[in-house]
Amino acid sequence: MKKSVFALCLSLLTLSSYGQESQSAYSFLRLPVSAHGAALGGENITLIEDDASLAFSNPALLSSVSDRTLGLNYMNYMSGVQSMSASYCQVLKDRATVGASAQLMDYGKMEERDANNVHTGEFSARDISIGAYLSYNLTDHLSGGICAKWLTSYIGDYNSMAMCVDLGLNYYDPNHDLSASLVAKSLGGQLKAFDDEYERLPFELQAGVTKKLSSAPLRFSATLLDLTHWDYKFVNHLALGLDVLLSDQIWVGAGMNFRRANEMKVSNGDSSSSHGAGLSFGGGIQLERFKLGVSYGKYHVSSSSIIANISFNL
Repeated sequence: MKKSVFALCLSLLTLSSYGQESQSAYSFLRLPVSAHGAALGGENITLIEDDASLAFSNPALLSSVSDRTLGLNYMNYMSGVQSMSASYCQVLKDRATVGASAQLMDYGKMEERDANNVHTGEFSARDISIGAYLSYNLTDHLSGGICAKWLTSYIGDYNSMAMCVDLGLNYYDPNHDLSASLVAKSLGGQLKAFDDEYERLPFELQAGVTKKLSSAPLRFSATLLDLTHWDYKFVNHLALGLDVLLSDQIWVGAGMNFRRANEMKVSNGDSSSSHGAGLSFGGGIQLERFKLGVSYGKYHVSSSSIIANISFNL
């Protein structure tokens, strides 16, 4: 098991660059699911919490989630688009944890028009992801995880299908409150295209670290994004986050995603502004069997989004 996980993850470092961003399909996979991760810059792969929604970002983090945890997640995106997801995990023996997830991105109703711009009715569009997870404690400090996903996308009467896997490694030292991770997301391809023109999935390689101060209730996170593409500034590969741990049960946090801020810049004469896109903040409460997290972020210059997570230990 150890050799397989390490071999797969090390092989990712030799992959050549692939087109992504607007050139890839199923871009909803890039959006955050965890309210806690979203509050800390929208991209976090290193938080060690009893939070099943964090496994959407790094399957290795499932090892820190309690047995028989059910999570429900909601995100209101721009222009009435909504995302809903659910997850469940169960601990197997001492080292293994398995889980499952389902995610729906609903784009709502749109007008249907023919080639002559005549209104002929309405159609809907949506993306769906079904995932199966395995996380395994390779050592007392190192865990590996894999998630296999089946994807489908509908636009009116047309649909496409794809399969992909996410791979993750996490090192956690509880004595120094230090966590470090490496994750490869969306390795796979389309099985069926909309019109026989196959598109790439939004593959991305990420690395991150989270460190809690021993002398203060502060926890810092840094995540490096899009590590297979270095044709833009280093700072635009970076997402930063800060947690303030008010108690063992309550957290508040804020973050900045420099890549998102750069992507959302709007020029206005000689100047440009992202209008707050890239900034995020949130908070949560974590009781023994019930957890709630809420975050706010701007993923577009013209609109804001709220993410809410609720989880229960059954």
